[in-house]
Amino acid sequence: MAKKDHVSETPATAFLKANGVAFTEHPYEYLEHGGAQHSAQVLGFDPFMVVKTLVMEDEKAKPLLVLMHGNRTVSTKNLARQIGVKSVEPCKPEVANRHSGYLVGGTSPFGTRKAMPVYVEETILALPRILINGGRRGYLVGLDPLVAQRLLDAQAVNCALAE
Repeated sequence: MAKKDHVSETPATAFLKANGVAFTEHPYEYLEHGGAQHSAQVLGFDPFMVVKTLVMEDEKAKPLLVLMHGNRTVSTKNLARQIGVKSVEPCKPEVANRHSGYLVGGTSPFGTRKAMPVYVEETILALPRILINGGRRGYLVGLDPLVAQRLLDAQAVNCALAE
């Protein structure tokens, strides 16, 4: 395998391997603030199937993860209503890094430092395959979204807004 086609192990890939999950590796040139739209474009995938991992918190500063399509945003009002909290907002980058153990832009829902509830946009689960961060900036892994939901015990929500 060519060197550029393989990325060294991360807590996320170690977690996936430990759970017997088959995944594909998709390294790409990371662009600061490029996000899922950039990675989808560089890798030649539909941004709808590239899933971003967002670290958010409720009004009590309890962290949670939201898995959202790369070309959608989260309606925090709808999310809060569905999960039974007063409000939800994105964490500041340094707080998100502390909760997840990953740098923002390289946050994976797998192998996080803290166990956090995970919420997944319902329409992601209907996709045959997703690309999601593998625990490093410029590195996505491809896998079955239902496997991800099962491993993360993720609750389906409906809170997507078109960008």
